Amino acid sequence: MRAIVPLHALLLLVAAVPARAAAQQYNDARTRALVERATTLRNRQLADTGLRDYRATAHGYVTFLAQLGEGLTEPPKVVKADELVDDIYWQAPSFSKQVIEGRRDTLLLPTDIVYHRDHLGIFLNNLPAVIRVGDGDEVRDVPHPLSKPGLAAYDFAIVDSLRTRLPDQTIDVYKVLVRPRTDTQPGIIGTIYLEPRTGQVVRMAFGFTRSALREAELEDISIVLENGLVDGRFWLPRRQTIEIRRTGSWLDLPARGIIRARWEICCYVINHGIDILPLARGFEIDSAPHRGRSMYPWTGTIIDSLPPGVSVATDADVARVETEVRDQALARTRSISLSARSISDFIRSDRVEGLALGLGGTVRPGDGFAATAFGRYGFDDREGHGQFQFGWHRADGLGLGLTAYRDFRNAGDQPETSLLINSFASQEFGSDRTDPFDVRGVGIYATAPRWGGLIWRVGVRRETEAALAIHARSALGHFAATIPAAGLWQTALTLNIERPTFAGPWGTDIHATLAARYEWNPTTVGRVAGSAEISRPIGHDRLVTQTTAAFVSRGPIPIQDAVYLGGPVTGPGYDYHAFVGGLAGSEHVEWRFPIPAPSITIGRYGATPHTVTLAPFAHVVYLDRPDPIPLRTSLTGEGWYPSLGLGLLALWDVMRFDVARGLRDGRWTFSFDLTRDLWGIF
Repeated sequence: MRAIVPLHALLLLVAAVPARAAAQQYNDARTRALVERATTLRNRQLADTGLRDYRATAHGYVTFLAQLGEGLTEPPKVVKADELVDDIYWQAPSFSKQVIEGRRDTLLLPTDIVYHRDHLGIFLNNLPAVIRVGDGDEVRDVPHPLSKPGLAAYDFAIVDSLRTRLPDQTIDVYKVLVRPRTDTQPGIIGTIYLEPRTGQVVRMAFGFTRSALREAELEDISIVLENGLVDGRFWLPRRQTIEIRRTGSWLDLPARGIIRARWEICCYVINHGIDILPLARGFEIDSAPHRGRSMYPWTGTIIDSLPPGVSVATDADVARVETEVRDQALARTRSISLSARSISDFIRSDRVEGLALGLGGTVRPGDGFAATAFGRYGFDDREGHGQFQFGWHRADGLGLGLTAYRDFRNAGDQPETSLLINSFASQEFGSDRTDPFDVRGVGIYATAPRWGGLIWRVGVRRETEAALAIHARSALGHFAATIPAAGLWQTALTLNIERPTFAGPWGTDIHATLAARYEWNPTTVGRVAGSAEISRPIGHDRLVTQTTAAFVSRGPIPIQDAVYLGGPVTGPGYDYHAFVGGLAGSEHVEWRFPIPAPSITIGRYGATPHTVTLAPFAHVVYLDRPDPIPLRTSLTGEGWYPSLGLGLLALWDVMRFDVARGLRDGRWTFSFDLTRDLWGIF
């Protein structure tokens, strides 16, 4: 076994940062000499460095994740995770073989994804002269910047110099920016860290131009290759990360699929000889017999052993590469696609419109600009509704936009059900858990980069609001009345702040939002609403709390601006929007734990887990200033309204069933829905 000094440890030992480039100058004499030296070294295939062969072990995780919701601001969630151990063999000048000796997987949500073979191994020799990813299906025929064709195809610039101290020597590392000379051709964009004396590649972090990505649904591919110094002589693979992001190629929904692979390479045996004859058969990345792989000594579960950040965050280097490449994509890419905020934009049902069909599209002319239009027609109210937006956005979140709309807006701050389930319940049972009113207007908005981890959006709008009437009929039951929204013209200044899920103290995950609005209609109304969800794993269990609160300024206010609570989310055990007032809040606390359940096989999508999740909960609503008269209930008094209930999450926790009982003038309530993580796309 040979000692390895990884690059991240070297960077922690930085003694000085001399020779920072005064200006970013591409293709100067010093830079060209360095990259030509590095290219010459690669062409010799390391043959004159004394490295004849090596063996090593790579331990990695290949995870498939999903990112959902408007703006894709929430961290991606693991859908499928594979843990692998590969034996690595290399012999000069060009032989390489990787054998998967251990593999186990776990499925957290239904998927039939099959990985490309090269996703299950590492990149050797800092990639070949012609780069391929996804067995050539995702990236093909991209010249390596440190190759003879690459020297003519790319621009290079030295932008930094790091001097690192090791026990027996000092090493300089130059940071070199790389970009294609012609960005319409397949190429890479990123940085290469080179040791200046020999031109040895110490590290690479890069993405690809849009024209290099062969599949239309590919959003970007980011790769970080980090080498370590073995025996004080050889820079060999130490750590690698690859992230592949996909969105719909024909439908622009707020959903993204991500393949993320992270590898640690260790245990090098140098120049001890390799018998390549038995290794030459089969693929370059191949599997050991199944019996041998199943005997590998795994410990714990895959999810428990995932390294920090795999399931909830993106590596900082990968994030920087993605931002750089995405900025270029926004500037250069031109496209037209179908678009929707959710599946329910295409088809929905409620008590005002009845059955409504819709369609939307987005045009991206380039330079970060986009125009999006949605339209919907209700067959019972026989009216059309829709929205148009034109804006400019940068990959870091900065943006400006204009919007015009004629649509519905729902009273209240928290949805009580997904639009998909609400459409079914409305059409079949006359149960519509929305309180819509009509809005028509224009607005301007701006979004800001993540200052302090927060997403900021400020806007001004001028609009008219009015009440809506019931036009639909359900198969069973009768609809409740719509709210008598006040007819008015108003100008509103809005501020929305969101803190996407982040790691808080004591092992918690926290998500929080704040919305403030100031209206002139012609009287002034101020309104603030906030919510927070905090969860903490405790062994295999999880403690989850949800807090909602809102208040409206005193004085006469339109009924549509009041605070509304009540329903499966903000008031289980009580009727939908049973609590209406000027100040109200709710607190929900539940304990989730798995219990045994039969597993069901659903073909190529895998089998359901052998457990379901029980979630007993306690809930309380506080109502103050109930000056707007509640519309559907006799719960008009101020005070506390507690309830108790039990939830059941099944089918990978995608479906949720709840039963609850309100303990103060409440009743038994039953509800069924998708998990809230999916509401944004359904």
